[in-house]
Amino acid sequence: MTRSRRRLSGRRSARLSAVLLLAALAGCASQDAPSVAVPAPPPGEAALCRALHGELPGSIGDLGRNDPEPRSELTAGWGDAAIVLRCGVPRPEGMSDPQAKAVEADGVNWMLEERDSGPRFTTTYRETYVEVTMDTRFAHDSTPLARLAKPVAKTIPPSL
Repeated sequence: MTRSRRRLSGRRSARLSAVLLLAALAGCASQDAPSVAVPAPPPGEAALCRALHGELPGSIGDLGRNDPEPRSELTAGWGDAAIVLRCGVPRPEGMSDPQAKAVEADGVNWMLEERDSGPRFTTTYRETYVEVTMDTRFAHDSTPLARLAKPVAKTIPPSL
């Protein structure tokens, strides 16, 4: 009788261990980096993006670097997808609109697209397009663009 109790205890212990392991994995999964589409620019533009990636800040305001999945030198993120940068994106259709809104941050021009989920900015007059999306809390905050303008200006030359 004692022997069967030990086995039952062992089985319960194994089940408990499995449940705890699954719970721990589920907790980790909820903290995973966000997922974004990785651009596919031509090789010359990809090289510019890799240079930009090496110059990007480790934090923007109180948001630490949290690069999205899949990991790529063409993407970067801060916070829980609060700010996401993609380099080498296609030219946005909105750039053909003469009424498109634009802003300037530390010498870098950006086209502004207002969206329900937050603003999207795309560089203009650069050898490759850099897109920055932000959640709604940054709708009226120039800090992210100001922090990103210097690395963009340093690594992505103006187009001729």
